[in-house]
Amino acid sequence: MIFRPKKEPLSFWRLQLFGWSLYAVYDHILYFSYRHSYTWHLFFWNTLLAVSGFLISTGMRLIYRRIRYQSIPMLWLILIILLVTIAGTNVWWVVDKGLDLIMKQEGDMVVPTTWRYYMIYAYLWGSILFTWSVLYFGLKFWNEWSLQKETTERAKILANRAHLQMLRYQINPHFLFNTLNSIRALIEENEKNAKEMITELSEFLRYSLISSQYTDVPLSEEIEAIRHYFAIEKKRYEDKLVVEIEVEPLAEDYPVLSFMIHPLVENAIRYGMRSSPMPLRISVKASVVGDRLTVEVCNTGKWLEPIPDKNHDLQNGKILENVRQRLENAFPNNHRFTIEESKDGMCVRMEIIQRITGNANA
Repeated sequence: MIFRPKKEPLSFWRLQLFGWSLYAVYDHILYFSYRHSYTWHLFFWNTLLAVSGFLISTGMRLIYRRIRYQSIPMLWLILIILLVTIAGTNVWWVVDKGLDLIMKQEGDMVVPTTWRYYMIYAYLWGSILFTWSVLYFGLKFWNEWSLQKETTERAKILANRAHLQMLRYQINPHFLFNTLNSIRALIEENEKNAKEMITELSEFLRYSLISSQYTDVPLSEEIEAIRHYFAIEKKRYEDKLVVEIEVEPLAEDYPVLSFMIHPLVENAIRYGMRSSPMPLRISVKASVVGDRLTVEVCNTGKWLEPIPDKNHDLQNGKILENVRQRLENAFPNNHRFTIEESKDGMCVRMEIIQRITGNANA
């Protein structure tokens, strides 16, 4: 979606018409309360004066639009506003005098063309046009500030999304490389298992490609991808791996970050196989209480200090840190991520609190 700024001309004309219409109404009410006798002739006269103000301010706008006000000092801008206001005020005075000559009828009160009355009306109309000018630039500064703020926020969102994608793609290749190596080894030993592993891998990759288009996915889809992952790993480790998955029905539709749980499961197998008595037992549990989703990944292994393997895969601590960063980016101050070690093994628990739900594929 391409962001486009609001169309300034439309908002200007709406405000212009509304403002000068309000001025015309006020002027009519003021004249009526002052004269107690207000004819259609005078109504039309004052309406033309309001229309004159509308046209004069529109002409002032044409001048203001040629000014690069962002790059000049504020004092210079104020001086320009004063000069343009004085010019507009004099044009308004000339128009008023012209209307006096054209529309004057017997009994009409005409403002004398004297210095004293000129100063009075110049002050009145000048104040109106100066206020109009201040509002004009004030709204332009406000619109530009709002646009800049919106652009900055959009840039932050895009940066966060890019960061999340970076973390995600940083995790996925490890599993893919290991699986391809296993398939290569199984082709000669057990062709049937190799074919089944390819099928499971294709389903897993299909989820990876589809979910990459969305920020959130339903937890049920994430769990289904994990089932395909476990099916692949069972082909590799056979009886050395025992898996248990428990997901409450309420948790299935809960939106989560795609590939949020997978690295925890992958981590549990990789390091559990090095530190657990066989068979390695892994459990994945998910539940919802109120507005809180809890996901727990446990295994019977022990904590191993982060040591990169010979293939330069991600370290144990690095994988967990990536998950922690994704949670912090997506749910700042709105989640918990804990690692617990006991005599029965290791547990990684994440909680997402007060998640604002919506269409997971939005």
